[in-house]
Amino acid sequence: MKIHEYQAKELFRTYDIPVPKGGVAFTSGEAEKAARDLGGFPVVVKAQIHAGGRGKGGGVKLARSAEEVVRLAGEILGMTLVTHQTGPEGRKVGKVLVEQGLDIVQELYLSIIPDRASASIVIMASAAGGMDIEEVAARTPEKIVKVPVNPLIGLQSYHGREVAFGLGLPGGAMKPFLAMLGRLYKLFVDYDCSLLEINPLVVTRDEKVIALDAKVNFDDNALFRHKDLLAYRDLAEENPLEIEASKFNLNYIALDGNVGNMVNGAGLAMATMDIIQQAGARPANFLDVGGGASAEMVENGFRIILSDKNVKGILINIFGGILRCDVLASGVVQAARQTGISVPVVVRMEGTNVEEGRRILAESGLNLITAVDLKDAAQKVAQIVA
Repeated sequence: MKIHEYQAKELFRTYDIPVPKGGVAFTSGEAEKAARDLGGFPVVVKAQIHAGGRGKGGGVKLARSAEEVVRLAGEILGMTLVTHQTGPEGRKVGKVLVEQGLDIVQELYLSIIPDRASASIVIMASAAGGMDIEEVAARTPEKIVKVPVNPLIGLQSYHGREVAFGLGLPGGAMKPFLAMLGRLYKLFVDYDCSLLEINPLVVTRDEKVIALDAKVNFDDNALFRHKDLLAYRDLAEENPLEIEASKFNLNYIALDGNVGNMVNGAGLAMATMDIIQQAGARPANFLDVGGGASAEMVENGFRIILSDKNVKGILINIFGGILRCDVLASGVVQAARQTGISVPVVVRMEGTNVEEGRRILAESGLNLITAVDLKDAAQKVAQIVA
């Protein structure tokens, strides 16, 4: 789950992580009040959307007066902000964060992420803060410091020193940085974060270390342990089909292709999307119905896939184990009749009771195309949508 910058900074404050003073505003009038409450200018008006690169897209502006705050907030609120992370369709801005301006002498990058390859939590830092970290990694990877932390041992003092020395921090900023890093690591672990990123982390002229930005993502599978975080969820920032799928415990991610997919198992779903791409078509979604899918789940999956107007064909790829092929076939037929499927459906099944499943599909009288294997299925659906 993603949250907004202002929400991430609320969390930061509870862990005594320094952030600029500021307030969120939903109108130009509220933005002006938030600016006046800060007690001085300049202030920064920042669009709040679930995407990075807002400054380059025109979503972060400096205001030197109350009148400028009103004007800039009016321009940002309601705009469709396009960044490299939103895609060409962009995101509509519904709120802004108004923050105090700081006297900055150095911009840094800092993040904490889980690394499955090393089974560790990795702290990444760079003196090239304020830039796209992907660009820094591609052009000057030597500028990125990576420090792995064994999660069973936790953050140690030598980890912090390695990061701090790698950043080349001035002497006065060293101690506050190390203290802040310890609190950031604790927040990351306490809340089962999948990403914690500050870009930029700034050093001010009086050598204070402040999180000028804040990006925090949480592991969806751990949210049952953090009911308080659900209040941060902003449905306006999420894909409507993904929201609908979550109501039925379906793992659905919208993509920009034209082949709808329904698969049982995340790994099989990833492989299915790859093979569709190799066949010359493009997947319109990732949909994992899980091993114990019911006919009702299959029906809801179909309905959600068909809600995407770009879908020209559907590929069902099921390996029958816990979910038997005959049960899946019956669910597919029921779903097809209930939803009135208007696009061709290619079905590839293997596993328990596969012959019975194929018989059910063949005798249904519906526009269901059986494939002998995954390659055959991908080729058939690619021909359909071509």
